[in-house]
Amino acid sequence: MNRLDRLVHVTRKPARRVVGIMSGTSVDGIDAALTEIEGHGESARVRLVAFRSYPFPPDIRAEIFRLFDPASAKISELCHLDFLLGELFAAAVTTLLDENGLGAGEIDLIGTAGQTVWHDPQPIRRDTELAWVGHPIETRSTLAIGQSAVIAERTGIITVGDLRVRDVAAGGHGAPLIAYADWILLRDPVLGRCIQNIGGIGNVTYLAPGGGLEDVIAFDTGPGNMVIDALAEVATGGRMKYDVDGRIAASGRVREEILQSWMEDPYFSKQPPKTTGREHFGAQFVRRMLTEAQGIALEDLIATATALTATSIARSYHDFVEPRGSIDEVVLGGGGASNPNLIAHLRTLLPDVRIVRHEDLGIDSGAKEAIAIAIIANDSVMGMSTNVPGATGGRPTVLGKINL
Repeated sequence: MNRLDRLVHVTRKPARRVVGIMSGTSVDGIDAALTEIEGHGESARVRLVAFRSYPFPPDIRAEIFRLFDPASAKISELCHLDFLLGELFAAAVTTLLDENGLGAGEIDLIGTAGQTVWHDPQPIRRDTELAWVGHPIETRSTLAIGQSAVIAERTGIITVGDLRVRDVAAGGHGAPLIAYADWILLRDPVLGRCIQNIGGIGNVTYLAPGGGLEDVIAFDTGPGNMVIDALAEVATGGRMKYDVDGRIAASGRVREEILQSWMEDPYFSKQPPKTTGREHFGAQFVRRMLTEAQGIALEDLIATATALTATSIARSYHDFVEPRGSIDEVVLGGGGASNPNLIAHLRTLLPDVRIVRHEDLGIDSGAKEAIAIAIIANDSVMGMSTNVPGATGGRPTVLGKINL
């Protein structure tokens, strides 16, 4: 069977085994979820077979972080790491299959979004003054590394990669990607749900009661763990990469005047669709925070940064979600869902809303984003539109590049 025939064969199967690969803005590691997906679209039935998270080697993690800062990023390192991460992603898939007694021939698809290193969804208009173009060119851009061609070559498995760029080409932000899977997995006929991920960046998907995909809205609420993590690393001289169980924040106090100043950042009042990342709330933002808050104890800064995450989430709901419908439940996922201090803030700010975790609804929150990537890959090879216009702002389109 040639490779194109193999793809056609995969699309005709009633159920497929799909591995989803995810590496988020915190760069904690490579999440790999092995799923079995019966059908596609809103009728899909998804089962998690196995999940593992494989940590990045510290030196490679540090190199990735250098790419986030324009002052330290080098084009040679960008090119090298693009292929190196492809090798690591492929190794993660191979290891996951070995650990579960499976061969590559038993897997139908791999889905990967790659590791985003730069995200600039704001349109830039260029007048080329070229007669053969004939009009100004307007572009948005996003860049992720972790070559899907390398993954396909090393594993021999059809790989659907670089998921964000087609949505950006269609006028969208390329994010949040997860909104499509949120609707597949968590829509409810009577409850209005905010599916809130708190990773490096916070993002929410709002599922209206009984709503269709056209009713879904999603956007980045602002920083999730990113600012907290950076300050925790400073506070401990690099010994800690994050505030374990919110203990540092619990030992400090929220400085309300500083919190209000940080909440004046223009991103928080910007209307969705909107996305953000390290280019806004990364090293530059933290350096500015430390400069503006000289003399303030780091424990207080971390307590205030934790309140910033919670406050930006709650304000986003009030400003942009509640005008669209009721909020009966907030379903938490991501690393921030394990921070008791952060959750306590959310309960205070959202007293009339039931706050649960994905596990309460039968979904592994740690594996959820990798599962979502698998769902997108599964439906993309079926030719389905797998972006959500109400989330990204892009025209409906099929996400991903297929490596046979």
